[in-house]
Amino acid sequence: MAEHKPIKSIGILTGGGDVPGLNPCIKTLVYRAIDDGMKVYGIRRGWGGLLHYNPDDPATHSNVTKLTKEEVRTIDRSGGTYLHTSRTNPGSVRANETPDFLKEQRTPGVDKMDFTPHILRNLNLLGIDAIIPIGGDDTLSYGERLHKEGVPVVAIPKTMDNDVFGTDYCIGFSTAVNRSVNFIHALRTCTGSHERIAVVELFGRNCGETSLISAYLAWVDRAIISEVPFDVEKLARLIVEDKKANPANYAMITISEGSRFVGGDIHEWGEVDAFGHKKLGGIGMQTGEALKQLTGSGIVYQSLSYLMRSGVPDSLDLMVGVNYADIAMRHIVKHITGRMVALVQGRYTSIPISTISSGVKRVDVRELYDVDEYRPKVWNMEGKPMFLY
Repeated sequence: MAEHKPIKSIGILTGGGDVPGLNPCIKTLVYRAIDDGMKVYGIRRGWGGLLHYNPDDPATHSNVTKLTKEEVRTIDRSGGTYLHTSRTNPGSVRANETPDFLKEQRTPGVDKMDFTPHILRNLNLLGIDAIIPIGGDDTLSYGERLHKEGVPVVAIPKTMDNDVFGTDYCIGFSTAVNRSVNFIHALRTCTGSHERIAVVELFGRNCGETSLISAYLAWVDRAIISEVPFDVEKLARLIVEDKKANPANYAMITISEGSRFVGGDIHEWGEVDAFGHKKLGGIGMQTGEALKQLTGSGIVYQSLSYLMRSGVPDSLDLMVGVNYADIAMRHIVKHITGRMVALVQGRYTSIPISTISSGVKRVDVRELYDVDEYRPKVWNMEGKPMFLY
């Protein structure tokens, strides 16, 4: 049996979008690691902190800082991420994203450069023996890359879309749904007062689970999800029926930002990020304008966007964030690496980190969605997973 180098220090980072629950997770990692006699380094701004760390330039050394119990003692009381975040992929860095001190290493004519050797050197120079990345499939996919390079990695899934493959649950999902349900109910007052149709756009690039579950829990009339292209004329007919059937003469629709019309494209804009994604948003407004023309009704359009991921975590995200951290540290202590902590069939466990890139997590349309009526279809919960993934 091969002997492992003792893990005496860990690096923690958060990447991608922030969600409630990250700070409790970070705090727990720091406390557990210190109690086990390890040094803890916080890597700021995700993988970007390591990419921009120049051993010869002290001005960049704040990208990696030693964390203590005293420093993180109160961070679990707030949302966001204490370590800050970015959408950086050191394995695919464009010229305009390359730190000045690395530009001479670029190969002329090559659009995207792999600076993983630089990352590995920095980890070695900093004395970081293992990495715990907290993120979605993009952030964690680079964690998988480092695992293949021989770096001990234990990943923690977070994303308000709940779409990391292999786990029932990602930190941030419950709070996002909770926020959405509350805002949807709040919007009923102005929508009903003016007898309009409300179109509520929710985050959800490729997975429509936030739209589906929020609509299911808030009793929204129709829910449009990323997985199913929709006919806006058909939606108009359905929502007019809903409006007439409501004694208050209003109706409500949720729509994933990654939704698209039948035969149309996803509503994207801006530059492509390090993982090949453009920004999403605007399909709700486009749908609202179309419904206004087709129905003659006034429209209330509301994009919840960052409101879904703002503020403190609810009790579920607080609990899962703490428990994921505890499991991750147990793995580190036992030198069980190359894993991602997860919830599978309602139980805490871990799975190979390679699982992340082995599939795509989407709404089970056949079991959970009525494609003809554009609404959740959960006739029988018995035997279904808690989060309806």
